[in-house]
Amino acid sequence: MEETKYNFDVVRWFTIMAVVYLVVGTLVGVYIASELAWPFLNFDIPYITFGRLRPLHTNAVIFAFGGCALFATSFYSVQRTGSTSLWSDKLAWFVFWGWNAIIVSAVITLPLGLTQAKEYAELEWPIDLAIAVVWLAWGFNFIMTIAKRKTSHIYVSNWFFMGMFVMITYLHVVNSLAIPVGLFKSYSLFSGVQDAMIQWWWGHNAVGFYLTAGFLGIMYYFVPKQANRPVFSYRLSVLHFWALMFGYVWLGAHHLQYTALPDWTGSLGAAVSLAMIIPSWGGAINGMMTLSGAWDKLRTDYILRFLIMSLAFYAMSTFEGPVMSSKTVNALSHYTDWTIGHVHSGALGWVAMVASGALYHLTEKLWNTRMYSAKLVNTHFWLATIGTVVYITAMWVSGIMQGLMWRDYDEFGTLTYTFAESVAAMHPYYVMRAIGGMIYWTGGAIMLFNVIMTVRQAVAQRGTAAAAAA
Repeated sequence: MEETKYNFDVVRWFTIMAVVYLVVGTLVGVYIASELAWPFLNFDIPYITFGRLRPLHTNAVIFAFGGCALFATSFYSVQRTGSTSLWSDKLAWFVFWGWNAIIVSAVITLPLGLTQAKEYAELEWPIDLAIAVVWLAWGFNFIMTIAKRKTSHIYVSNWFFMGMFVMITYLHVVNSLAIPVGLFKSYSLFSGVQDAMIQWWWGHNAVGFYLTAGFLGIMYYFVPKQANRPVFSYRLSVLHFWALMFGYVWLGAHHLQYTALPDWTGSLGAAVSLAMIIPSWGGAINGMMTLSGAWDKLRTDYILRFLIMSLAFYAMSTFEGPVMSSKTVNALSHYTDWTIGHVHSGALGWVAMVASGALYHLTEKLWNTRMYSAKLVNTHFWLATIGTVVYITAMWVSGIMQGLMWRDYDEFGTLTYTFAESVAAMHPYYVMRAIGGMIYWTGGAIMLFNVIMTVRQAVAQRGTAAAAAA
């Protein structure tokens, strides 16, 4: 049989940059969390205030870390599942350099306050255009690689990646439609409640198709590979895919309960959100049950621990979100830190942990070696788990307390607490959040050290082998 030559150089660089951005993005998050606990930390410098750095944090963890992790895993798995090389190595490198240039532009513009002020879509119109071009280049290369595959079947992880590509393209382009009035200033094409609806149609589906569908593509490839077991139910994985593709697009309105948005749209969003628990849990159970007969592997395989723990958080956050979308719960949770806790249970527990497991797997496979220190992988796992639990518990308690204080009335019908009193009551939980974030960041820093040492170890071994052969 002819040996397939894969294009893994660009995958190696995406893998390393993903780990770098994990450390950088979470460090910014820890800093701004600390600013909320101790406001003097902004030092009256406008460029490092919470309002300027917060969008930098979200863009760094979602698009810098998340994007590089998605590009690394998709370019790797599409070649392996199709027994073919990438359609275009040059286009893959264009994606690498283009995406990193976009990240650099975000680092420059967001602290300067150059922003559209739209959640997860803050970058101004020239950068939005660049995002569209680079994203299309990745998707075209990915689809063309599938087209030239040597296998008859398109594996399910590739369907999740393609679903993400189609929907994020559509969502990004529509939500970013704007009228430029300067090089770094524009106004949305939509106005008022229509702008809000389009924004949260994008905002929630960036979570649904980018941070869920894309990372489920990672899960469906790397969990079976790391466990050395076939996926528990392939039929269930296909049902999971189509249910997510048709269901998620309806959910955005549940972010706008009790607003100027027509009431029926919020009700529809909440109803479909509750229904989405079924396919979401089906996918989580499918991933976990892939370990049937191999649960003992979790004792020694620390990389597999990341992948399985992420599925537990996926199940939890995809139950919590629909519950929070219901009008009764939303009346308490809306605008509170409970939402922040929910987001980070998905971001830290699901997205970052499944990505970390996949990146560890890639590091060993791409450099054909074992991790420099298995103990450090285990240390990272526990720091990530504990940091996530500390973080989200602090925000759950703070959020529920906020909601209760804001709507508590005395016998005269006036508010029992002032807003300032509710802010003061949140302080210990903000300190707790900063500590949880620092624990999580420490795990990421350990991962970066471990990956760098593993790469150096592999390069040294290769040099020694070459010298011996000569």
